[in-house]
Amino acid sequence: MREYENILEYYGVSTEAAAKRCEEIFQTLFYGSDEERIYYPAGDDMGYMVDTGNLDARTEGMSYGMMMCLQMDKKEEFDRLWKWAKTYMYQSGGVQKGYFAWSCGLDGSKNSDGAAPDGEEYFAMDLILAGNRWGNGEGIFNYHEEAAALLHDMIRKGTGGLPGRAMFDPDNHYIRFIAECDFTDPSYHLPHFYEQYAKYAYEEDREFYIKAAEASREYWTKCCNPLTGLSAEYAYFDGAPFEKTTPFGRHDWYYSDAYRTIINTAVDAVWCGKKQWSEDNAARFLTFFNARLEDGTWDRVFLIDGTLLEEKALHPVAVMAANASCAVFDKEAAKPWMEKFLENGLRDGVRRYYDNCLYFFVYLLLSGNYRIY
Repeated sequence: MREYENILEYYGVSTEAAAKRCEEIFQTLFYGSDEERIYYPAGDDMGYMVDTGNLDARTEGMSYGMMMCLQMDKKEEFDRLWKWAKTYMYQSGGVQKGYFAWSCGLDGSKNSDGAAPDGEEYFAMDLILAGNRWGNGEGIFNYHEEAAALLHDMIRKGTGGLPGRAMFDPDNHYIRFIAECDFTDPSYHLPHFYEQYAKYAYEEDREFYIKAAEASREYWTKCCNPLTGLSAEYAYFDGAPFEKTTPFGRHDWYYSDAYRTIINTAVDAVWCGKKQWSEDNAARFLTFFNARLEDGTWDRVFLIDGTLLEEKALHPVAVMAANASCAVFDKEAAKPWMEKFLENGLRDGVRRYYDNCLYFFVYLLLSGNYRIY
């Protein structure tokens, strides 16, 4: 049976204290005051997660909330979120059939018909683990069947009569930023998820996901800078930062989305075993950020080569969480960040959603409570 280390014990947090803190964080995010919570029940059997900075519900947040519920054994809230997603976000026709609208109003109206693959990736993983932890039910609560169907669409759309375009490139097995484009987001690469997908996908889809896991670990070596360990928000398939400006601004820098990349390497190490490249990259990453902590620039925006820019990080608590996740690889080198992580706690204010999602995931991971079921 797989064992999960309470890494926080190295910093004086017992297993019992860590479990208590996980429950406190969950209660704050789901049932805290209106200045704290990011979850809201809807009617008798649904609920949604709010991106408090943009006042919408996103597949990112909905699928993150489901993962939080899964890890904390909160089946009622899990099912509420899943039913809201299937009721309002799911696309039942057209070229996006089988995917989920990435952004909806809090009344359930779709802000966009397009899909953001990180939401689908988490939905699939949530459903697989839910079926294992709680058993499969009927209809949309037949978790494993829902996951397998979604995993099929993610790699088969555009073939065999399925409308639209696959979220994974069929040749290099990389996850795309969106299905309609041919570049990626390094933080979307989740090889530790893909290994689980390969066990529960339809038989004809399993080999693809095995190859995708191998490809994404290889992609990390391309997109993370060899001196700093930083990745960009978006990047080309060759690993180079995506230098074009989008309607949402630039994405060639180490900024919001990119904080998840180092966390993903840490989760991969816990779930699938440490890889030498990931250990070496975490060492480079900590060397860079420990120096930034000393000179007081840690909460700024950087190019991936370490060039300091004028902009401040929009999500400083997420930066702390990402840096603290490196304790998976080196407890002592990560100690300055663990101290900040534990002392700072959750973020308040309108931008709390993203920071606190990453904070909770990292706390679950480091306390030994982010698990495969």
